[in-house]
Parts: sequence; structure tokens; C-alpha cells
Amino acid sequence: MKILLVEDDKHIVGFLKRGLEEEGYVVEVASDGEEGLELARDGEFDLIVLDILLPKVDGFEVCRRLRQAGNTTPVLMLTAKDDVEDRVRGLDLGADDYLVKPFAFEELLARIRALMRRHRNAEGAILRVGDLTINLLTREVKRGDQVIELTTREFELLKFLAHHPGRVFTRTQILEHVWGYDFEYSSNIVDVYIKYLREKIDRPFERKLIHTVRGVGYKLQG
Repeated sequence: MKILLVEDDKHIVGFLKRGLEEEGYVVEVASDGEEGLELARDGEFDLIVLDILLPKVDGFEVCRRLRQAGNTTPVLMLTAKDDVEDRVRGLDLGADDYLVKPFAFEELLARIRALMRRHRNAEGAILRVGDLTINLLTREVKRGDQVIELTTREFELLKFLAHHPGRVFTRTQILEHVWGYDFEYSSNIVDVYIKYLREKIDRPFERKLIHTVRGVGYKLQG
């Protein structure tokens, strides 16, 4: 795991770099905000540990510019002030967590582990089939850059199929997983909702993702 440490205090840098490397992390250091921005943009980092009081460009501005540029790398901000306004400002600008100096190194490690877990979970919340993306946290559905509005039931049906791309499901299997075991199996509700989905997911696009397997059921495949 690769960490970018943006900190101008040499004593803190030496302590943190040595400790993190002993824990198995790869650490790259920037001593001011401009250098931090440059490294963050050019390098592939799993986490950015970012001090607020930096020469040239402060940590708030570094975080703001990174998020504005679409950089989603988790940011852990460090500050010498236990000030609520500073914490709120940093979080509003896109920081993921906050740590007030002085802090125990074990707490820093714990926060790093927690951020990595959350980031991995967020990445796992995106389902992709072809050019279709489904964000399970925000419930946003896109084909390419186009956002597609779905009802709750349409979303649940699409999510179920997208969890198993290429796999064919019978109408009964779809009913059981999306509507529940108590739903009336003789209903044609699955065909109706597949039609709804096709109108939104497939009809406006050249490439079709929802496929009928005659005599069996349906599948989603890119």
C-alpha cells in the first residue's frame, strides 16, 4: 500500500515515515502543498496523509483542488488545532477523516486501516456490465455518461441481474429474489418489469444488455 505524506515538519515526517514503513507501507513525502498536489496528480496512491498548515498551498486548498479534479484517493487530514470549524471545513472540502496533533501512532494506524476498509467497500459498491454502472450506495445508474432514472423495483431487478452477469434466471427465480417467496408466481410481473427496464436501459442505446433466453428466462450481459 502506497501513502503520500504531505507534511513540512521534518521531525514529524521522520517519525511517521519510519513508523509507516516498519508497518509495511510505502511512503512518499511532500514538504509543501504545491509538491503534494503534483505528486498526488502524477502518482498512484492508496491514501494521502495531509497536514493543514503547509507552505505555498495549505491543506484545505490541496484537498479542494484534488476533489475538484476528480481525485478520489482517501484523505486523512492532520491539524495542530482541535477546532470544530477547521474539522467541518476539511470534511466539507472532501477529506475523509481528521486527526489532531499530537496523536498516538497506533491511532493513526487504526484510522488508516478504517479508511482503507471504507474505500474498498465503496469500490465494491459499483457494479459494471458493459458500459452500464450501478452505484449500490447512491443508487445511481448510468450507461456511459447518461444517468438513467429507475423506480425502486426496477433498480432491485437490475441489481439482481447485474450481480450475476451472463447468468440466465427463470421467471420464478427472479420473482423469489426480487419480489419474495409470497408473491403470486402466475403473474407476468417479471415480463412487465423487464419491458420497463428495456425501455430505459436498452432502447435508447445501440448495444443491448438485457437478453431473453427462449424457454428459460432472462440475463444481463455486456
